[in-house]
Amino acid sequence: MGTATPVILAHGLSTRNDLPISRQLFVVNGALVVIATFVVLAGFWQRSRLRGNAAGLAVPAWLQSIVDAPVLRVLVRLCVLAVACFVLVVGAFGPPSAERNLAPQVLFITFWVGLVPASLLLGPVWRAVNPLRTIHAGWARAAGVSATDGLRTLPARVGYWPAAASLLAFVVFELVVPNRSAPFNVTLFIVGYSLVQLMGAFVFGADWFARADGFEVYSTLMGRMAFVGRRDDGRLVLRSPFNGLDGTLALPGLVGFIVVLLGSTAFDGVERTVWWQRTYAGSAWVGLVGLLAMIVIVGLLYVGATTAAERLGGAAVELPAALAHSLIPIAVGYSIAHYFSLLIFDGQATWILASNPFGREGINYFGTATHSPDYTLLTTGVVSGIRAGAIVGGHVLGTIAAHDRVLRLLPPRRATRAQLPLLVLMVVFTMGGLLLILA
Repeated sequence: MGTATPVILAHGLSTRNDLPISRQLFVVNGALVVIATFVVLAGFWQRSRLRGNAAGLAVPAWLQSIVDAPVLRVLVRLCVLAVACFVLVVGAFGPPSAERNLAPQVLFITFWVGLVPASLLLGPVWRAVNPLRTIHAGWARAAGVSATDGLRTLPARVGYWPAAASLLAFVVFELVVPNRSAPFNVTLFIVGYSLVQLMGAFVFGADWFARADGFEVYSTLMGRMAFVGRRDDGRLVLRSPFNGLDGTLALPGLVGFIVVLLGSTAFDGVERTVWWQRTYAGSAWVGLVGLLAMIVIVGLLYVGATTAAERLGGAAVELPAALAHSLIPIAVGYSIAHYFSLLIFDGQATWILASNPFGREGINYFGTATHSPDYTLLTTGVVSGIRAGAIVGGHVLGTIAAHDRVLRLLPPRRATRAQLPLLVLMVVFTMGGLLLILA
């Protein structure tokens, strides 16, 4: 039987890094685009126009009835749960090699990377199909209690901080832990993560997942930019991504969660540079310090810029929390720039490995077991253009979202002055992001 070309998982994959572009040109032009966006907004966008969750064009009632049909939701949830359990079984009893086992491929690429486009297209999709919610709901039904009830009420001040901790645990595993692609280690992480989340739901009820499951919160925040969403009354609507962003609740820990996301993605870029590979590759402790340092740097830059804006504009609210939603499109841009080619090229291995998940002779369920990933699907020029466009576009969208929110909180004259530190922050983030993807 033929075998597929091996892939090395967890960001050491054979993606397209031979980008025929001028680094200086992209970096300078990217910064200029962000500056030009700020100038245009200051001149022509002088009042708040966004309406948050109150905006949107309602979809036909028949379509919403299908989407919200309990039978459909249960079937989809059970299917996702079955797939998740199957992946765990393959991780535990499948081929011992990371290159031949489906579990590392699914966790690091199909799920983690694929969650971004899925959420951008469908909204908070992981909340709807989260297998941990399905398990918890099944337990609650068997126990004769409400899934929303727990032993204690989750304090409002907790906000997204548990999710930030969950996300940090995952990125440490993903980027730092040695042998993280080993099937046994992947299985152990998934099981351990799931047990922690289920215990939290047992104590605090199903609302725990919306505040503590890093993957669900990640999908929910990315889903704020989807063209489909829900109004406050639950009506399914088509809406502008800007209104979706504007409707993001500024809960405690939101800044922390997004900073962990941005900092870890930036560190992933640093980790791929020739300098890091030659100097620190293989040192888990140095990697952990580097990851935490990058998260702290991103957090200090953001809090410093928004605090300066708050003081310049004399805002009556805390701008770090009020403007946190503007970081979401930046996080989306970083994710696309760093990982979309990973999904397009190396993500093909999921369907290759799925044809023979246990590596047995003669098995080829879907006829793809002898295939290899096709790295000619996109040219290097297209790859480089999408990566740079995602970085710049994310910062442009973030600048617009922040501008509208500041106009709502401050008079126009003070709003323009207050945004100068934010402009500097966006330019620094843009240039840093471009440098990292082109390094």
